[in-house]
Amino acid sequence: MFSNRKTTIFTKDCSVKIQRLKALLQEAEAVVIGAGAGLSASAGFTYSGQRFSDNFSDFIEKYGFRDMYSGGFYPFESLEEYWAYWSQYIFINRYMDVDNGTYKRLFQLMKEKDYFVLTTNVDHQFQKAGFDKQRLFYTQGDYGLFQCSVPCHNSTYDNEEIVSRMVEAKKDMKIPTELIPHCPVCGKPMTMNLRADDSFVQDEGWYTAKERYLDFLESHQNMQVLYLELGVGMNTPGIIKYPFWQMTKQNPKAVYACLNSGEAYCPEEIAEQSICIDGDIGEVLNQL
Repeated sequence: MFSNRKTTIFTKDCSVKIQRLKALLQEAEAVVIGAGAGLSASAGFTYSGQRFSDNFSDFIEKYGFRDMYSGGFYPFESLEEYWAYWSQYIFINRYMDVDNGTYKRLFQLMKEKDYFVLTTNVDHQFQKAGFDKQRLFYTQGDYGLFQCSVPCHNSTYDNEEIVSRMVEAKKDMKIPTELIPHCPVCGKPMTMNLRADDSFVQDEGWYTAKERYLDFLESHQNMQVLYLELGVGMNTPGIIKYPFWQMTKQNPKAVYACLNSGEAYCPEEIAEQSICIDGDIGEVLNQL
């Protein structure tokens, strides 16, 4: 549908574009937010640097890990060590209060609007900031949920209590064997409910959220819709970016807004209906 050529819109002074986006936010009959990892990074959820070294110095020393993400794929020798790593990973990214105000500023902008959120982020920050759970679709899972590793059934389980116990009991880079989570149905080890392969569990809540999202799109398809893309890269463009481009092209009343640091662009076909702001998302939201 779109040509390979893209329009990159970049200026150091984005004040004019920010004012235009502010006006469009006020005028929009509906806002569809598409949020990627760049939004959480702007909010303070960095997976490398000081935050990584402060929380994983033992694993860095032993294995030479460079960031949390790559360490998550390491084939640990035991489940005790595996869960020592992952419980800390989940705890600091799901249950600790890290947000520097970015998500809360976004909520203040949206709370009076007719909105829906589609996100590939798995850190639960939208709900923590006050967004309505009924207006959220987490497509890629949730750090706060476990599932069977097989999986033998399509259910997920809240993990806050067991993760907290793991973190508290960790010693010498291992957790006690009795804290290793096992599936209540088949007895196999549990794993995170994160989309990594075809074993990802899409439970009843996942399908319900998907239906709400599709219903929202259908009921607003001919209205003044602002498709607000925040920090979405090209790892999974088929979930947010490409559909937002397509829906903008199909609706002359729609506007596509892309806020991203270093990756703010759009296809030429929808350039006249687009605003692309290259900069820190938190700073832009603050100006809005």
